[in-house]
Amino acid sequence: MIFAYLDPGSGSLILQAVLGGVAGLGVAAKAMRSRWKARKGEPATEDSAEETEQPVPAEEAQEG
Repeated sequence: MIFAYLDPGSGSLILQAVLGGVAGLGVAAKAMRSRWKARKGEPATEDSAEETEQPVPAEEAQEG
C-alpha cells in the first residue's frame, strides 16, 4: 500500500494551478467570443467601445 503526503504548501500550489487554469479558460473563451462576433459583424461589446472613445482635451477636463 502506498501513501502520499501533501503538505499545506503543495496543496496550495495545486489549488492555485487549478484556479489559474480556470481563469485562463475564461479569458480565452471571452477572446474567442469577441472574435466570432467581429467576424459575424455584430456590434462591439462594452470593452471595445472604451478603446474607441476620443480623449478629452486637457482644457475641458480641468473645467468644473
